[in-house]
Amino acid sequence: MRSVRARAALGATVVVALALVAAGLAALLVLRANLTDQAGLQAEVAARETAGQLALDVPYDRLETGDEEDHPVQVTDEDGRVVAVSKDLEAISGTGTDRVTPQPPPAAPEKGDDDGDRDDDDDDDGAGADPGRGEVSTDEPDFSNGTATVDGDRADYRFASVEATDSAGLTLTVHAGAPLAAEQRAVASVRAAMLAALPVVLLVVAGVTWLVTRRALRPVEDIRREMAAITASEDLSRRVPEPASRDEVARLARTTNETLTALESSVDRQRRFVADASHELRSPIASLRTQLEVGAAHPELLDVEGAVADTVRLQVLAADLLLLARLDAGERPGNARLELGALVREEVSQRTGDRIPVAVVVSAPEPGGLEVTGSRGQLARVIGNLLDNAQRHAVSSATVEVWAERGGAVVVVTDDGAGVPEAERTRIFERFVRLDDARARDDGGAGLGLAIARDVATRHGGRLTVAGAGERGARFELWLPGPR
Repeated sequence: MRSVRARAALGATVVVALALVAAGLAALLVLRANLTDQAGLQAEVAARETAGQLALDVPYDRLETGDEEDHPVQVTDEDGRVVAVSKDLEAISGTGTDRVTPQPPPAAPEKGDDDGDRDDDDDDDGAGADPGRGEVSTDEPDFSNGTATVDGDRADYRFASVEATDSAGLTLTVHAGAPLAAEQRAVASVRAAMLAALPVVLLVVAGVTWLVTRRALRPVEDIRREMAAITASEDLSRRVPEPASRDEVARLARTTNETLTALESSVDRQRRFVADASHELRSPIASLRTQLEVGAAHPELLDVEGAVADTVRLQVLAADLLLLARLDAGERPGNARLELGALVREEVSQRTGDRIPVAVVVSAPEPGGLEVTGSRGQLARVIGNLLDNAQRHAVSSATVEVWAERGGAVVVVTDDGAGVPEAERTRIFERFVRLDDARARDDGGAGLGLAIARDVATRHGGRLTVAGAGERGARFELWLPGPR
């Protein structure tokens, strides 16, 4: 089944079917138990009535057992012999013995002289005594299920067994039954009603589930249809419809629209990036081609230094674009442990061509306090870009300070240049952004250095911010977390 509606309807129907079957079985068991208990109570009453007659020494052949068809009775003695049965009882099972013919009691032994003497003694001992009477046991009777055939009709019965003692001390057991036909008819009727109603209930459940699921999934289908249209048209400005409800489908629609917004922004940014990169590459390539064509035609006019400068600029720009492409692709930084103070000193020491000397101040309160984790090459690139920016704008001084702070290390690069206007302190980290559009490209660069620095810092779990450096200049602060 490929349809969610069909699977939901089938699943709901199966669950309801199992629940109804379980509930029906439980109801049938409870009903059967209650009716069986009622039959057992009726059998107990009949058994105690007969046991009461036996306790009063009513002769076996004169016992009143009531309606023999409704309450068949069997009386057995201590040895299991049948001494009395109800009228027309032809067969019985479930009482311990299947005999239905009363057996005569064992013959009394002949009395001799010794017996006569003993009788005399007994008469003397019991002279004037009350002959007494029997009793009926008050213990809980034993119950069992069985069958009985009365006057040719065989049926199921619930038997109760009650003990009675006559005045002679003989213990007898009365087995009286109550019919289970009413219980069986009631259970059969309820079972038939349940079986007849079950398909109807399941059809209703399946239909309602189908309709409810269809209504619930209608917004999902609208979302799917709109997404298909967006895919076909490649128009990322379109949005899927958002239901007015506050359920999961509405949240799905909102999340989808947020994803489309992020995707549209990413695509626009990528398009601008490609356009800006093409524009930036066009200038050095065109300049280099012009110089080479002039040199080919007039070797004496070839500007070798200019060609080399354009080549270097092209190489740096290509490296920046490649690094940005790797960062956008989600490249993870390395896991090398670096000492940030040593890395800063190394980067400053290699900058022999800077027009303004850079002062380095490293504050390490304890060994390892300036350690960070990441890619050495990328972090060195960040520091280099910050120093390039300081050299580009500084008037007379540039300073790099390094210290430990809040579970990490901080690098602060300051210069005494014109500073960054507060309104532009966010925009300068965008790609291909240069605040002084009038300055020469050779002096201003392509506007990728700070964008690369912030991207690298973010992917290392850190941050890069800019602020004013007092009355004049800019202050760039890089924070990186310590080793993890």
